[in-house]
Amino acid sequence: MATAQPTTGNTSHEDVALRPIDWALLAVPGLVWGSSFYLIAVGLESFHPAFIGWVRIAVGFTVLSLVPRARTRLPADTRPTTALLSVTWMALPLTLFAFAEERVSSSITGMLNGINPVTVVVVGLIAFGVRLNTGRIIGLTIGTIGGVLIALPTIGEGSSSVAGIVMILVALTCYGIAINAAGPLQRAHGALPVIRRSLGGAALLALPTGMWGLAQSEFSWPSALATAVLGTFGTGLAYVVHLGNVGRLGSTRASTTTYLIPGVSIILGMVVLGEEVAGLALLGSAIALVGAWQVNRST
Repeated sequence: MATAQPTTGNTSHEDVALRPIDWALLAVPGLVWGSSFYLIAVGLESFHPAFIGWVRIAVGFTVLSLVPRARTRLPADTRPTTALLSVTWMALPLTLFAFAEERVSSSITGMLNGINPVTVVVVGLIAFGVRLNTGRIIGLTIGTIGGVLIALPTIGEGSSSVAGIVMILVALTCYGIAINAAGPLQRAHGALPVIRRSLGGAALLALPTGMWGLAQSEFSWPSALATAVLGTFGTGLAYVVHLGNVGRLGSTRASTTTYLIPGVSIILGMVVLGEEVAGLALLGSAIALVGAWQVNRST
């Protein structure tokens, strides 16, 4: 799933030549997060979206709890920020994506996630005092144009699709808040403990709606396996691999894994789920990726 990318401030090793194993590990998070939207679609065949949102959070928390580095205790004064992250990084967006996919395709959801770097900068500018340079302004403009082109064909499909697009944009705005708020905390205490505590808080927050969703769900093995994989890898292990890449390869190189997300979601949606994607949306996805690349290279 396209979850937001942790920021560690580590920019070392950016000039080290990549080995084949480095390329493989660099691709893993993007492939996992890109497949998250397909897994959500399979989960929705039997499970209520509120239940899917809670299960992936709870499973992700359990998986990270098995990693010693993630169990590092955080000071008490970090609790207000991690509580904010529990809402904006985990509970709200991860649930919204499941509800959105009842209304729009997994391909569109994945493509719109390509503008996540753009929303991070916009929220940073408005709420966190992030300064813009010329490169970022260009990237924001390009990314916004791409996002509009992705959404246009879907918006024409009716009010339900519009609601799905709005849900995705709200989720991406939440990611923008979370990434800007998480940066200083992660640099001070490490990313994995912050992510784990945020997931733990989100699991508690989403428990009532998760149980409500469970009561409206039916059991099937495909949905159960898809949701388990979604939580284990998309909300758990992918973070461990990604942060390992940040440490070995530097944050800039590691962030390039996110460029795989839209492509993976498009391929799985069209080939496996038989979804149709408008040519205008595909063009918009490519343009959005150019904008995201420009934003990242201008940081």
